[in-house]
Amino acid sequence: MASEEQLSSIKRARVLMVGAGGIGCELLKTLALSGFQDIHIIDMDTIEVSNLNRQFLFRRSHVGLSKAKVARDAVLRFRPNISITPYHSNVKESHFNVDFFKEFDVVLNGLDNLDARRHVNRLCLAADVPLVESGTTGFLGQVTVHLKGKTECYECQPKPAPKTYPVCTITSTPSKFIHCIVWAKDLLFAKLFGDKDQENDLNVRSNDTGNSSEHSADVFEYRKDEDIEQYGRRIYDHVFGHNIEVALSNEETWKNRNKPRPIYSKDVLPVKMTEENGNTEKDCATGDVSVMAFLSLKNPQDIWSLAENTRVFLEALRLFFSKRRKDIGNLTFDKDDQLAVEFVTAAANIRASSFAIPLHSLFEAKGIAGNIVHAVATTNAIVAGLIVIEAIKVLKKDNNNYRMTYCLEHPSRKLLLMPVEPYEPNKSCYVCSETPLSLEVNTHHSKLRDFVEKIVKGKLGMNFAVIMQGTSILYEVGEDLEEDMVAIYAANLEKALSELPSPVTSGTVLTVEDLQQEFSCSINIKHREGFDEEKEPNGMVLSGWVEAPVYKDNNKPIGNGESTSNTFPSEEKDVEIQEMSEGTETVTGKKRKLSKVDENRNQKKPEKLDVDDEDDELIISDDWESLTKKKRV
Repeated sequence: MASEEQLSSIKRARVLMVGAGGIGCELLKTLALSGFQDIHIIDMDTIEVSNLNRQFLFRRSHVGLSKAKVARDAVLRFRPNISITPYHSNVKESHFNVDFFKEFDVVLNGLDNLDARRHVNRLCLAADVPLVESGTTGFLGQVTVHLKGKTECYECQPKPAPKTYPVCTITSTPSKFIHCIVWAKDLLFAKLFGDKDQENDLNVRSNDTGNSSEHSADVFEYRKDEDIEQYGRRIYDHVFGHNIEVALSNEETWKNRNKPRPIYSKDVLPVKMTEENGNTEKDCATGDVSVMAFLSLKNPQDIWSLAENTRVFLEALRLFFSKRRKDIGNLTFDKDDQLAVEFVTAAANIRASSFAIPLHSLFEAKGIAGNIVHAVATTNAIVAGLIVIEAIKVLKKDNNNYRMTYCLEHPSRKLLLMPVEPYEPNKSCYVCSETPLSLEVNTHHSKLRDFVEKIVKGKLGMNFAVIMQGTSILYEVGEDLEEDMVAIYAANLEKALSELPSPVTSGTVLTVEDLQQEFSCSINIKHREGFDEEKEPNGMVLSGWVEAPVYKDNNKPIGNGESTSNTFPSEEKDVEIQEMSEGTETVTGKKRKLSKVDENRNQKKPEKLDVDDEDDELIISDDWESLTKKKRV
């Protein structure tokens, strides 16, 4: 039974929940039933049909509505006397700043992406508000507690880089469906709908044709004298037909491989779709922009034929140009963008057909493209309960009893939950310990834009960045900037680092701040001439963010890396869990605490699940091929 003091602290507490999906629905219900009376929820998503099998606060009539608002209304029906404030917004919006976070006694995360997690972590540090993190993937899950200066922050350990594949395999010799997905997502989709000036293998192929007038110009340029289907067929014939023929001309490549076959649209669809289907513009003018709906492809788990994939490819391209033309040039693949998933699925399947690779359904292709599997409601419920338990401890300031708890499968040791005492802050963490970072970069060739996109945004997760060398501001983002300063900073983006008004060369120290996060870090610049294109595709190596292993009495290190993998310690293979980021090195000699349960059972801390459940999709594993094979069996 809870004491009067504990009940009083629960009733007085102001709680901020971030995420109202799989974990969030369970969490809001559990908070309400536990006596919490002032709850705020931030979630930018709307309800989808696929959410309904486990996000129990939602019904089919709610599809398309705000998750945060519907969750509030559902809970108020059985707890009408409490206050729940929903925000149908992105937690990264500027009004959710440090002052906003200071209004709360504890923040509870149920997010599904690394970027938002890092953002909330930094706001909690700046506001000095406790954060309870969580995640699930299938039957596995975890809850971790983060208190400024007392425990490690969410970013104290580097996150593993996503698995990459050799460029030559992706562009020339795919052998697995995932190779086709990467090609469709990172090359074709990016070329058609992202930055058209980017250089990739698709451009190289278009210039590999000697005197052929048909292919001498940029194939990807949309001509005024053609309709959208003509343009789509020209793209189709180029990437699935002409490019394959060019590849086949190098006979050495195919001595020990099965040769691919060129595919041309006229051989698959001899009749134009507009003649076959009538006025597609009119038919797709209402409702969601979805090819499946128009072509009556109802089941996402069906595997489409080559003809169906071709229809989806052409129709998806047409819809992008007719319905979302203003976005073309700035789009990146998003697993939650139905039209993007349909296009990538069709393109990957057509390429797979060319290389005699088994075709996959849209459901499977979406999983591969986003490294996702579906959540389990029971795990979400368990994790939500653990979050509330830790939140109550935080409110009681019960410092000695905080636990990071892992849900795991360990039948031989009869463990379903493994509690571990929180770890100390990592003294090498650039976020909470302000340790300088080091960046190797060719200062003569790399532009400030590369630094902003690849490092400041991509690696450091900053949104409203200011970059300074000493007192000189090289770049700044803000709504209140004067027009002349905006022009100056825009011009700086196109300059090489060494050509900036305050030149950035070897030995320069840059200070990078995020005004919204109230977070800053220092970066030591080291000039380097060349980089390995396969291993260092960014042309930059950021280091200094290092792993701090755990040591037990026998001085054997226990890793504390975060991973998207679902690998946990087992009796058969008691492996060390060590995940290092690019350019880092191990730091030794740092002791950390382990719980009594852990010591008694001589177990290691399992890997954390990094990008986890907020609704129906979770990042889990790079080896989707093996997972899907097991499912099929």
